[in-house]
Amino acid sequence: MSYTDVWRELDWDDVRLSIYSKTAADVERALSKRKRDLEDFKALISPAAESYLEQMAQQSAALTRQRFGRTIGFYVPLYLSNLCANSCTYCGFTMENKIKRRTLNLDEIERECAAIKALNFDSVLLVTGEHERKVGMAYFRQTVPAIKRHFSYLSMEVQPLDQAEYAELKTLGLDAVMVYQETYSAPTYAQHHLRGNKMDFEYRLETPDRLARAGIDKIGIGALIGLEEWRTDCFFVASHLDYLERTYWQSRYSISFPRLRPCTGGLAPKSVMSDRQLVQLICAYRLFNGEVELSMSTRESPHFRDNVLPLGITSMSAGSKTQPGGYADDEPELEQFAISDERAVAEVASAVKQHGFEVVWKDWHPAYSG
Repeated sequence: MSYTDVWRELDWDDVRLSIYSKTAADVERALSKRKRDLEDFKALISPAAESYLEQMAQQSAALTRQRFGRTIGFYVPLYLSNLCANSCTYCGFTMENKIKRRTLNLDEIERECAAIKALNFDSVLLVTGEHERKVGMAYFRQTVPAIKRHFSYLSMEVQPLDQAEYAELKTLGLDAVMVYQETYSAPTYAQHHLRGNKMDFEYRLETPDRLARAGIDKIGIGALIGLEEWRTDCFFVASHLDYLERTYWQSRYSISFPRLRPCTGGLAPKSVMSDRQLVQLICAYRLFNGEVELSMSTRESPHFRDNVLPLGITSMSAGSKTQPGGYADDEPELEQFAISDERAVAEVASAVKQHGFEVVWKDWHPAYSG
């Protein structure tokens, strides 16, 4: 069994209608419960819940402090390559873009690691385009151990791999993998993934299953907000999380909620989510699951990131560069997408502290897990 079996039982249009049919009474019922199910989550992301945002925010903040204290984990993405063999409508790395491609060698990676360590990070997210031949397992076997020497916690956001490959990477130092479905609507997914292995919707959908079976410590999931109607897509993320936690309780989980950002050759969002609605979604995820980690990237503005901190966020990136060599060389290569929070790392850390939170530079899980 995999999440695909659950997904097939959920009709997109039925889910959407159910969300939009929720009433104020449904929202109040959800807010009164200590443990909430997927029907409650529908109510909390419904239009009916928008007028309850203050109450949702208060409960969400209290739940987050209870489980995570006043700490915010800091991580930074390290882009290793912008090579890609896929054609995706929303990404600057798409093979359709005629731009200079670059894959970092070991010497260049060493310079990037040194530059990142100088910024105080001890948790790094490795990112590549999806090019299995040139940026696949042979490349990862070389680079993952070299990078792990510098950092305590190593995450990846690359093309989906087989279970045995994830198990091998774990032995080389990999701790976590982020794999976003982009959209859980198969027809919409097909519209945006035009060439390459990423066209395989179900192989991507089953990636968290393979990760959990390989014993990966933490698995990140999410939808790219804007490709489809956001409430329905985000319900499927919650459904996916619910399945994973029930099936693979040994792994930890995180959720990200990236909104479409401008990129070379990019497209306009089909579904526009306001800042207020993103706050609603963050609170809904926290009220649905008090244990899941919620991550906020530099896609969002400084003002939004600073003010949403107390409501459920547990980790955030800072000082992000979304092109290979961005930290050590600062070369004007193509970015995967335009970031919104361009503040220096120290400035972001200072803002977090001014809001009464402690910056945690290292994911401490490995220290107490064994």
